Amino acid sequence: MNTSKTLFKATFNPIIKTYILLYVAFFMIVSILGIPLLLVWFLGFGQWYSKHYFMKLECELTETNLRFKKGILFQVEKTIPLENIQDMTFMEGPLLRALNLTVVKVETAGQSMHQANNMALIGIIDAAVFRHMVLEQRHKIILSRAASSQQNHLEEISKTLKNIESLLKENKS
Repeated sequence: MNTSKTLFKATFNPIIKTYILLYVAFFMIVSILGIPLLLVWFLGFGQWYSKHYFMKLECELTETNLRFKKGILFQVEKTIPLENIQDMTFMEGPLLRALNLTVVKVETAGQSMHQANNMALIGIIDAAVFRHMVLEQRHKIILSRAASSQQNHLEEISKTLKNIESLLKENKS
């Protein structure tokens, strides 16, 4: 269990519910087979689904990780160590722009698709501020680890120099 302190808890725009409703409806129309289900989607199940999906969304920035949770039937929870984050990009499509929503895509390190741990966060309020906070905390962690690593190297060099000094004293005697 992660005992890292929560620095920021993201809030999501309630318009996501409308986005989900329209997004799924679009694919129902495109598939043609889903057209007869549109009435059920818009008047019943879609309303329920989008409301509960929104209620289950969670995203928090801790001192060391970015944690995201979503889903109703199939729940997904991802925890990404901040030092693994390579980039955070904003994406918008026509529907997202119309609803004033943004997707923040978090890209992580990995040599293959199975090692990379990417996530897309839709509808975070003040997404630019959130992105800045995540990247700033990531930078702090990287600097802290670099300083710690340098300290370890300096201690090793100091021990080696002391060993050399003692060997030189023994050779003089």
